[in-house]
This record gives sequence, C-alpha cells and structure tokens, in this order.
Amino acid sequence: MEGSKEKIILNIGGVRYETYSSTLRTFPGTKLCSLTEPHAPSIYDYDPTTKEFFFDRSAEIFSYVLNYYRTKHFHCPIDTCRSVLEEELAFWEINETQLASCCWLKLNNKEVQPEEFNVWDENEQTDDQCLIVQTERRDFSWRTRWQPKIWSIFEKPFSSFSAKCLAFVSLLFIVGIVIIFCEETKAQFEFFTANFTSVGYSEVSHDNREPYYHQAAYLLHLELFCVLWFTFEFSVRFCFCPDKKLFFQNPLNVVDFLSLFPVYIELFVAGQIQRMPSLGLWLGFVRIVYLLKLLKISKLIETPLILRVLCYTLKSILREICILLMILAFETVFFGALFFYGELLGSHPSYTGELHFTDILVCFWWALITLTTVGYGDIIPLTTVGQVTAALAAVFGMLTIIIPIPIFLVKFKSYYDIAIFKQKLKRSKKH
Repeated sequence: MEGSKEKIILNIGGVRYETYSSTLRTFPGTKLCSLTEPHAPSIYDYDPTTKEFFFDRSAEIFSYVLNYYRTKHFHCPIDTCRSVLEEELAFWEINETQLASCCWLKLNNKEVQPEEFNVWDENEQTDDQCLIVQTERRDFSWRTRWQPKIWSIFEKPFSSFSAKCLAFVSLLFIVGIVIIFCEETKAQFEFFTANFTSVGYSEVSHDNREPYYHQAAYLLHLELFCVLWFTFEFSVRFCFCPDKKLFFQNPLNVVDFLSLFPVYIELFVAGQIQRMPSLGLWLGFVRIVYLLKLLKISKLIETPLILRVLCYTLKSILREICILLMILAFETVFFGALFFYGELLGSHPSYTGELHFTDILVCFWWALITLTTVGYGDIIPLTTVGQVTAALAAVFGMLTIIIPIPIFLVKFKSYYDIAIFKQKLKRSKKH
C-alpha cells in the first residue's frame, strides 16, 4: 500500500468508506495511519476478497473522523453523547483536544461566544508575534539573534531558569525600595513634626539636624543602589523590546520609567533641600510611584489559573456589575432618606438628643452598611418607622447581593472549563 494515489476501503459498522492512503497518513501514530503500512492486513480484520478493513464501530462518528483527516478540522454532531465520542476517539487514537472550539462549546452546553474561546492566547501571542516578524527579516546581526532571548529573560519570568533568577532579583529590589521609601517617609515626618511645629527652621540646632541628615544620606545611598538596578533593567528591556510604541502603552512600563527620576532629582538639588525643606517633602510625595511598582509583582509571580479566570469573569460581567451598583445606589438613597425622615418625624420628645445622626449623609452611610449586611451598630433605629425601615433594608440588601451570585457562578464555571481545555490543548501540542 504505497503511493499517494492508492485507495483504501474501510467498512465501519456496515458502511463502506473509500479514501486515499495519503489521507490516512495525515496524522502519524494514529490507528488509521497504521492501516497504510504493509503488515496492516495481518493485524486488523482484513477481507482480501473485497479488499476492505472491517471495524465494528459507529459509522456516524467515523464520518467526522475521516473528515478530520481530510480537512485537519475536527467537528462532531451536536446530538452526540460526550462519553460515546470520547470512547470512539480513544479507539481511533485521536486526542479529544483536537475538537473544534465551536463543537466543544455545544458539546459541553457552554453559553459562551466562540470568539471568546481564544481569549486566553491573545495576550501571550502578542509579544511573540512581534518577535517573529523581526526575526524573519533578512538581518543576521547580533542584535537580531539575541533579541528574542534577552527579551524573554527580562519580560517572561517563567521562560527559563535565567529568567526566574532575574525575576527573583527584581522582586527583592522592588520590596527593598518600598521599605526604604517607608523608612524615609517615617524619618521625614518625625523630623519635621519634632522641629517645625513649634520653632522655625532657622532655630533648629545643628545637633538636631545632624542625625536626621546622616540617616537620610544612608537611605539615599540604598535607594540609589536600587534605582541603578531599575535603570539597567529598564534600559535593557527598552532596547530589546519588539515594539517601542506598545512598550510605553503598558502602564507598568510607564511606572518603571517615572520611578527613575525622584532619586536623581534629589541628588541634583541636594544643596537646595537643606535651604528649602519643603522641596524634600515634595520629592517624598513623588516617591509614591515606588508603591505602584508593587503591581509588577503580579507579573513576576505566576498567576494561578483560577485567579486569571476570576479576573476575566469579572470583566465579562462588567455590565451586570454596573447595574447592580446602580440598584445598590438607588436603595441606599431610598432607605437612607426613609430612615432619616422616619426617625425625625416619628421621634418622641423623650428621644431628644439621643439620635445618632446629624444629617442625611450619615443616614446614607447607615443605609449602605445595612444593605451590605455589615451592620457596625454605630447608628441604630429608635422609632418604629426606623426599625421597619432597617428590617426592609436588610432584606432587600440580601436579595440584591444573593440574586446575581448564580449568574457569576455560571459564567465562572464556563470560563474555567474553557481555560482547562485550552491548557490540555497546549500540552497535547507540546507533546
């Protein structure tokens, strides 16, 4: 059975199929591919009279299997039982992850749009596609050869062992500079609170200034050491990034760029800070950008699958969340106003001076806390109208929160199943 034009006849459950042997060789290692081998008639049920192989399997599903060999796209009938399909695919030695996304959604009764099925790969493929475009150029310079490797080391923490080590070092520097920022802020506030509240700056003795400036200089040197590392890391990432425009569209990269300036500015105007202490306070305020670098930890640490699914689920039901917040805002205003006028008009003279609120805004605060079933107890109803209003607010608050939960769970389960399927598909492609 050699030659691409040679035909093979298959009898599947009494239904005869005829195809080319080259078609069955599309996927090596499968049972249908082994039928093209010379010793196949001695292994399988082969009738030399009719020259056909017989298999007592489902003919309906096999038609889709054979079409998969022809088109490389595997689809299945909608009314097929999943367990039966898995059994047939196991017999023909075909991985179930090869099933097309549209049929997978129908088979699992997932109410998800087909275009959302590929959302898990979009972010991961963006940078890779940019690198592929650049490496396909007819330029064999050292930068072209090393750019994908260096970019992966600095931008993809889990791409290699070197990238993991670099991510760990970056994580230490980020935590270190945040601790230094907190210590600098603490030292500044202690110094200014102790010396500038009761006396002027010119009246502060040199002995009181010396310990502060000594500690500030020590922390500044530590901060400079961290910023030098961030400067090196940012420069390498910027030089070897696939797309400079997309690089600065990332908010984390903008934060990295802005965090380089405070310490350099302080070194440049170090002499003026001693004459203008307020300038040091402003530079300390600018250093708040260091706290934003903590967001980069989410990139350096591998995000669990369930957390990524949760984030995407919240994004997909953003419209429902906005409607829920609008309902909650309406209930807050309604029950807050009802509570305010109920307590005010229904109060007994003996309650004078015992009301726990002074204006309508405090009642709105009470309504929000009651609707969310927190109930701090700082404001309590003292009249019958107020108590009835509080009971209704608690009941409506529970209904407002509980009713959307099934919607969220259904969405979350759908996206989680899709994510699990995509992971299986990736693993099968790697093997």
